[in-house]
Amino acid sequence: MTRYAIDVHGLAKRFGDRQVVSGLDLRVPEGEICGFLGGNGSGKTTTIRMLCGLLTPDAGGGTCLGLDVIKQSAEIRLQVGYMTQRFSFYGELTVKENLDFVARLYQLPNRGKVVADMLERMGLADRADQFARNLSGGWKQRMALAACVLHRPKLLLLDEPTAGVDAKARREFWDLINDMAAEGMTVLVSTHYMDEAERCKRIVYLSGGRLIVQGTAEDVVRDAALVVFDLTGEGIDKVSKRLRGAPGIESATIFGRALRVVGLDRDAMRASLATIATDPGIVTEEVPARLDDVFIHLLQEPTA
Repeated sequence: MTRYAIDVHGLAKRFGDRQVVSGLDLRVPEGEICGFLGGNGSGKTTTIRMLCGLLTPDAGGGTCLGLDVIKQSAEIRLQVGYMTQRFSFYGELTVKENLDFVARLYQLPNRGKVVADMLERMGLADRADQFARNLSGGWKQRMALAACVLHRPKLLLLDEPTAGVDAKARREFWDLINDMAAEGMTVLVSTHYMDEAERCKRIVYLSGGRLIVQGTAEDVVRDAALVVFDLTGEGIDKVSKRLRGAPGIESATIFGRALRVVGLDRDAMRASLATIATDPGIVTEEVPARLDDVFIHLLQEPTA
């Protein structure tokens, strides 16, 4: 029988006249890394804050770590690690002092050892006495992650944790997340990076506060049923301008030396390509869709 770290249904939240989350159902099995995708304003952050007890839903309900998201929000907060989009620790304190402060908040026993062990695990020992304000973006995020898991939460909620961080730091950050998931921690992570989404066991896509699609990356790509052509050769920059808006063409975007053309109607796309991409030096090849193709497609879909 599947045990769910997150099991909520019908969640709704409104701010003034704006419905931010509407009738959201979400289940995340224990020990899973679930990617939370969606455009800006799609309701991801609001959902995360409802899950960890920082916001009370206007409607709906369910459980987080087996605790009622409405009636037991205070207990949920003690068992969840929540990393916000923005660095929210004290720049005037050192890395070690920040972690010690968090350990005091949670009244952790053996505080000194807990902090020292976490500094070592996160590769922060050499920076323990460095002021947090002087850390680079990648090291700030690593310190924030250390603070979020210091109390050994069962569920980790990450809200765009690697935004603005370089590729090497992102990869190292994800190695840490995978290590913790392997130890049984459940992770819900919102991201705009498709390579990160592909590292998740399952992804969930929100639009207008509603769950639109969910499944493995392979499932989501397959179910989108997108048709994709790659065009290579001289003059593809001119071809791209003419293809945008042509029948059957949803997007025509240049990536390096190739023009990637995406749509849903293969026959209409072929007809447009035959009419516009007529230069004999241009090679057209149908290729498999990628997750980023689906993400852009979903961003262009009208919200109900």
